[in-house]
Amino acid sequence: MEEKTNCVPVAPQPDAQKEKRRRKIRRIAGKIALYVIMCAIAVVMVIPFYWSIITSIRPKEEILRLPVTWFPGSFTAEHYKYVFDTIPFWEMLFNSILVTCIGLFTNLFFGSLAAYAFSKIRFSGHKVIFNILLTSMMIPGVITLIPTFFVLLRFPLAGGNNLFGQGGIGFYDNLAAVFLPGAIGVYGIFFMRQFFASLPDDMAESARMDGANEFIIFGRIYLPLVVPGLFTLGIFTFQSGWNNFMWPNIVLQSPENQVLTMAFKFFKTPTQVDYGPLMAVSLLMSVPVLVLFIVMQKYFVQGVALGGIKD
Repeated sequence: MEEKTNCVPVAPQPDAQKEKRRRKIRRIAGKIALYVIMCAIAVVMVIPFYWSIITSIRPKEEILRLPVTWFPGSFTAEHYKYVFDTIPFWEMLFNSILVTCIGLFTNLFFGSLAAYAFSKIRFSGHKVIFNILLTSMMIPGVITLIPTFFVLLRFPLAGGNNLFGQGGIGFYDNLAAVFLPGAIGVYGIFFMRQFFASLPDDMAESARMDGANEFIIFGRIYLPLVVPGLFTLGIFTFQSGWNNFMWPNIVLQSPENQVLTMAFKFFKTPTQVDYGPLMAVSLLMSVPVLVLFIVMQKYFVQGVALGGIKD
């Protein structure tokens, strides 16, 4: 016969209970400290945006008043009205949307197409070419500023130029000069390559055996699987193109070709800055980017999380 043993649970020792309680307290204290630090960082990040808002809606005489007041004594819309009366806002807005959307489309299409080629097609020298592209990301943009300007100015058969790029102004003072230099970004190729590299090669091999060409494999098999990456890259590209300030001020001159980032110069002179309208323009410019991020936040977070995964 089997002997039955009664298993009596052993109560935790006092020292073990104290240690468990200390660990729980330390864990709670760590979470509280983390939340405090995150809240402090959030406050620091939000203060400039809040200051822009109250500056754009407070009367002019209160903007530079000392001591600083964090809440406006009265509200006004005169700065926004002055913006719409001073600059051709809607024409600038249309031009900004046009050049930004064209740059967005070209970067997403050609960037993802090149990323697919570098990750799924084994051609001679593909690693060398890709490494050269990555190396070009190390070159500061200001170094290529003047060469890019002269390339656009002497572009053949554009703006009255002949076949040798002489006789005209090329793409100078043309909206195409804004989006052409960044129509295909190296960062977009690198970013999308991470997504394509995380997908198995077997799908492409099976499709090739069935007679599918590379464009069908790219468009019907792989592209739907990298939609989070496309949305994430789209947000980055849209923000970069929308906030482009220096380059449009160099290549655009005519009033009908100006974009919205060029509106800041109307409210700032070497001797005076009109802070109210300046902040109003800044807030109006930030609305499309904020709306885009809020709408695409789900895909943005998913794309950033998956962007570093690679087989």
